[in-house]
Amino acid sequence: MWFRNLRAYRLTQPFSLTAEQLEEQLAGQTFRACAPSQPLSLGWSSPLGVEDGPLVHAAGGRLLLRLRREERLLPGTVVREALAERVAAIEEKEGRKVYRKERLGLKDEIIQDCLPRAFTRNTFLYAFIDPAGGWIYVDASSATRAEELLNLLRESIGTLPVLLPDVQHSPQACMTRWLLDRDLPAGFDAAGECELREPGDEGGVVRCRGVDLFSEEVDSHLHAGRQVSRLALRHDERVAFVLGDDLCLRRLKFAEALLKENEDLPPEDALARLDADFVLMAEAIVELFEAVLAAFGGLAE
Repeated sequence: MWFRNLRAYRLTQPFSLTAEQLEEQLAGQTFRACAPSQPLSLGWSSPLGVEDGPLVHAAGGRLLLRLRREERLLPGTVVREALAERVAAIEEKEGRKVYRKERLGLKDEIIQDCLPRAFTRNTFLYAFIDPAGGWIYVDASSATRAEELLNLLRESIGTLPVLLPDVQHSPQACMTRWLLDRDLPAGFDAAGECELREPGDEGGVVRCRGVDLFSEEVDSHLHAGRQVSRLALRHDERVAFVLGDDLCLRRLKFAEALLKENEDLPPEDALARLDADFVLMAEAIVELFEAVLAAFGGLAE
């Protein structure tokens, strides 16, 4: 349940559903396994990780959700090889060329033939809603995966007006200045890793890991015009993470002291432990993200 990544979305309208009301709304999109010819299935499952458990876990004024994603694995090489064989057979038998439109039709037929025999893979995606703060936090490094969860939530409750956070100062410019000036915002420490990009879509990328970020080597890249697009940081010795210029926090790693704070709870009471851990994690994430926003001048008006 502890988040490994973080994408935050700002609610533009108050979230007024109670846990009970949200549970009722999500029930219409409960997870169902992929049908034989279905490449992907999305649905809600219990964040408690138990069959038939509640779809919403409420604690500390926040609402924890879990998306289950099942997809059929059909390697592109398998489809391409089957398509090449079928095209070759047609061309040899009928003495004609198979063109693009027909190839696409044959490819669709092959996919439909192969899907029922394909293996499936299940992944889970957590998110929590903070109605009082006006945010939704999603455990996803990929914007596409986060949007899948938000879209399903939107379908489930009818509306979900959210925006990506927009800050006062450019994250790239700020992170670059932090390294050049050897001066990070209060509460943050550099963690020995960064990604430097040249301006423009075709610009090169330099990745530094396990180095002194205030060294002459890194300085030379920055003075050459490269800017920091990702930077590994620690916040208040509680959470380590990689901050991106898209305000996504990747590879979250919570301090051992934080993870063990609820160890005195009875091991047989899994619900009490999840409840306590969720409150602890949510507070740490909210505090961390507020500090990140403040480091870039706060939200843009």
